[in-house]
Amino acid sequence: MQSCEISADSTDDPLSSGLRRKRQPRIVVIGAGLAGLSAAKALLESGFTDVRVLEATDRIGGRVQSVQLGHATFELGATWIHGSHGNPVYHLAEDNGLLEETTDSERSVGRISLYSKNGVAYHLTNSGQRIPKDVVEEFSDLYNEVYNLTQEFFQRGKPVNAESQNSVGVFTRDVVRKRVKADPDDTEAVKRLKLAMIQQYLKVESCESSSHSMDEVSLSEFGEWTEIPGAHHVIPCGFIKIVEILARSIPKSVIQLRKPVKCIHWNQSVSKEIERVADHNSDLPEENKGSNVFVECEDCEFIPADHVIVTVSLGVLKKRHESLFHPRLPEEKVMAIEKLGINTTDKIFLEFEEPFWSSECNSIQFVWEDEAESESLTYPEELWYKKICSFDVLYPPERYGHVLSGWICGEEALIMEKCDDETVAETCTEMLRKFTGNPNIPKPRRILRSSWGSNPHFRGSYSYTQVGSSGADVEKLAKPLPYAESSKTPPMQVMFSGEATHRKYYSTTHGAVLSGQREAARLIEMYQDLLQ
Repeated sequence: MQSCEISADSTDDPLSSGLRRKRQPRIVVIGAGLAGLSAAKALLESGFTDVRVLEATDRIGGRVQSVQLGHATFELGATWIHGSHGNPVYHLAEDNGLLEETTDSERSVGRISLYSKNGVAYHLTNSGQRIPKDVVEEFSDLYNEVYNLTQEFFQRGKPVNAESQNSVGVFTRDVVRKRVKADPDDTEAVKRLKLAMIQQYLKVESCESSSHSMDEVSLSEFGEWTEIPGAHHVIPCGFIKIVEILARSIPKSVIQLRKPVKCIHWNQSVSKEIERVADHNSDLPEENKGSNVFVECEDCEFIPADHVIVTVSLGVLKKRHESLFHPRLPEEKVMAIEKLGINTTDKIFLEFEEPFWSSECNSIQFVWEDEAESESLTYPEELWYKKICSFDVLYPPERYGHVLSGWICGEEALIMEKCDDETVAETCTEMLRKFTGNPNIPKPRRILRSSWGSNPHFRGSYSYTQVGSSGADVEKLAKPLPYAESSKTPPMQVMFSGEATHRKYYSTTHGAVLSGQREAARLIEMYQDLLQ
């Protein structure tokens, strides 16, 4: 049986040469994604010397995962820098020359839609027909007009009527359908195509929101998510470069990989087992025995701390909050975790020997004609592929080769993750043959795909405001523990960061970075006398 041990403070740490007047606070950061690295970097640069970053996996980056295949870099996770003005991720990229090779198709102004930029999106039906460009443009204008309406409920405080069920999906589907059906200029055939396109556009929206369906996204809160002004950018050499830049100033000894955390014992609620070990550990400094927090790792090490910054995903909190914290989290925070939403958005990269698409085609959008009157976007398990909304053409081919990037979200993404590569490649090829009307499309030479939903260290891609939740729940999630501040209760023992804790920038990389900096700033302010 593995014996447990309690870590003692190091007295010869090369980082601790600066501040000697008082003992440095012991800070443990859980997670080496953008939030965790940003917090650690800010703390170390401000003069804190006793900082440890614990990462459960064998790599840093979290939901940033760039994979090198040949000469190209493919993003399984974060892809876009959303906006430039005041965006810390953009400034890191720009200042370090990461955007010099970004093409026009990878730099766009305005609302982005996955990868599609230059060129033309081909909207194809399951009968192998391309929907005329003018019909697509008319529908797109209508959809975007209604999308703008969904923003007004929060931004202008418009009341939500009962018919919408406070759901973006329900509201959008209802308003667009009524307008399509009422258009006197369209034939019944055109109306039928436009009605089918509603579901396809909502699938794209679901992938962008990382929700199972837009029916689950809160209409009254949808407009609080704030877009940073300026262009959106792709980093050709890989988003992981941002991670490496953040980690560059953090000594390697600070970050421990393959160090999963089992439980955070806070508010001096040390278990009898820890006390027993401490009593028999004669060389353990006395100050460790009175620690506010002990971080219990899966390898049975107990790490004493004054402050712990938790950066795990909302998906992990949903699954593990009962066992991850002792004592259990306050009911207010549990309710926030349960009410906020997170689901899975996955990518499927298919590499072909030669392109079967035209040079002007920037994406293939799948429109199922039998979904013109559908209400639900949930499919039987064997029809998981119907949730794939599109395949985008990666550009330029000189960099990526002839590669398509497919998008799938929700419960169907989880089903896809369970399939083997051969099954997914075969299924996607059959879909492409069906919708293009070209039975001669060859199987791809290579497939690469993400699996964020089934990965126990993430359990989803990123967060959204679910029906029944609000920005106030995001604030509650971010609030440090314990809540009651008194001279007898040390403050900010357990702190929370990560994209899901940023009220305006949830779901984004800059939201993650800013949340890490926010928690570091709390501690910097708290210990400003020590750090002077």
